[in-house]
Amino acid sequence: MKAPFSPYLAGIKPGLRALLGALQPHFEYLSLLATDSKGLAVRVSRHAKSVASSTMTTERGVVVRAAKNGLYSEYAFNRFDPEKADEKADEILAALNAQFALLEATGTAVYDTPLLPDEPETLFVEKETAEMPEETDVKALVEKMVALQEAALAKDERIIECMVNAQSTHISKLFLTKNRDLSQSYVYSEGVIVPFATDGEKTVNGYQGVADIRGPEIFDTLGDRLDKAVSTAVELLSAGRIEPGEYDVISSPEVSGLIAHEAFGHGVEMDMFVKDRALGKDYIGKRVGSDYVTMHEGALCAENVASYAFDDEGTLAGDVTEIDKGILKTGVCDALSALRLGTVPTGNGKRENFEHKAYTRMTNTVFDSGESTLDEMIASIDYGYLLEGMESGMEDPKHWGIQCILKLGREIKDGKLTGKIVAPIIMTGYVPELLGSISMLSSDREVFGNGGCGKGHKEWVKVSDGGPYMKMKARLG
Repeated sequence: MKAPFSPYLAGIKPGLRALLGALQPHFEYLSLLATDSKGLAVRVSRHAKSVASSTMTTERGVVVRAAKNGLYSEYAFNRFDPEKADEKADEILAALNAQFALLEATGTAVYDTPLLPDEPETLFVEKETAEMPEETDVKALVEKMVALQEAALAKDERIIECMVNAQSTHISKLFLTKNRDLSQSYVYSEGVIVPFATDGEKTVNGYQGVADIRGPEIFDTLGDRLDKAVSTAVELLSAGRIEPGEYDVISSPEVSGLIAHEAFGHGVEMDMFVKDRALGKDYIGKRVGSDYVTMHEGALCAENVASYAFDDEGTLAGDVTEIDKGILKTGVCDALSALRLGTVPTGNGKRENFEHKAYTRMTNTVFDSGESTLDEMIASIDYGYLLEGMESGMEDPKHWGIQCILKLGREIKDGKLTGKIVAPIIMTGYVPELLGSISMLSSDREVFGNGGCGKGHKEWVKVSDGGPYMKMKARLG
């Protein structure tokens, strides 16, 4: 079935068109983004169960963007009566004119930004899904999740707790200008299993998740991840500490995704180029990795939670080759930053919600695959580690430092896994040096979409990342 476009947005669309018509004579550029997203979030643990009718991306509201005399301003609202479009237009006009007047009166320095283009475009997209979150049998879903939680507890006496989370969101967005009429509707879902194990002295946890641009039907696959989640938690009880140093390592696809996100994520978000806050600006056309490194970014380069038809500025989704055989080709860009840099937007203008500013943000960030097998990669290492699981990551776009906190490392000695594991692991390095050391890639690839990404300490959005197994040299501690 197709995820049906919001009846609410369809119902107020004529009023929104009237609103645009009333405002357009007063501005040189005008756009409107209307959103209506609803979902559910279910959380189960040993001692608690919760069901909520909202998720990280649940919202309903409208944001108007206007340009006048080289200045841009926005106005957001969440109540709209289509029968009173003229009254709302007067309210918005007064607010926007006051903002423009304040900027002019104070002599506030602004970026030199040309007018956004308004090329004609009509698009209506309803993506496929098997189930809608608003139609989910919540009682049955809770029962499935409780069964998973109980199964985890029964697998090993050292498992003392297991959290099972599931959330699904139906997103509808409408983007209007004088010449553009874009509508999209899709569902994304994600679920995780987090078992906790203890030996009486320390407590650790495993973690496995599923995520996709599909409906709550994906929660039926959570059970396939249960054994791995539990075995990881139990293994971590016997994990030793790693001796800090530089090693030959193999990153699992999940760790490869974290490296992609942190190494060339924020560092090539081109709104950072405008502010001279990213070293990547000086490396376009230069080598930043080995010949094995090709990386794509865009809502169309993979199908996962960050895939969509158009971004929050009305730019159609894309698939950008950021790195081609080690050469940095370009970054990704929102519409206003593209105008300031003299380039084109890439479909990466995203808002946390309608009340927040649009920034350049990542969507799917993925390394391309190679031709090796994992066994061949392990056999090529005299001493090193196979790195698995991600905890978190950080990047310094201005100096290209990277830090990844990983779940564990599996020791490799004389080309074989020894069975010994170390945890936790902190991987650090200088991005071009780390990517320049990549020497083998597996022929398979995975993409992961659990969690979100903040810009600085805020502005959270959904992202996906991934890649193949990758062999490289890395500093571990």
